[in-house]
Amino acid sequence: MKEKDTCEIYCFDESKVRRVQILLQNQDIQRMATMFKALADETRMKITFALCQEDEMCVCDVANIIGSSMATASHHLRTLHQLGLAKYRKEGKLVFYSLEDQHVRQLVQIASTHSQEMVTNGK
Repeated sequence: MKEKDTCEIYCFDESKVRRVQILLQNQDIQRMATMFKALADETRMKITFALCQEDEMCVCDVANIIGSSMATASHHLRTLHQLGLAKYRKEGKLVFYSLEDQHVRQLVQIASTHSQEMVTNGK
């Protein structure tokens, strides 16, 4: 017999619901969701993971790592920059990208650890 994954009775914890609703009002949920959408793209996740391994990388190196053209790498890097996940600096004809801050690095490291645990646990 399959176990149900829904409540079998209606239980309403009014104080808990109100507390979380207030917390939600003080968050920019759309910005948070947009950040995760950016990382949900496999290519951008590869790029972000690569930027976690090195302090900064030029567009050409990122393109070689992900096996794409420089135009494709630039497009994805630009998207990460526009969404506040990456920053860049220009040095002559080269453009170097890095992660915006430690929070982005932590998100990717947590996702990597969780993914490895899922594999280990056969999920």
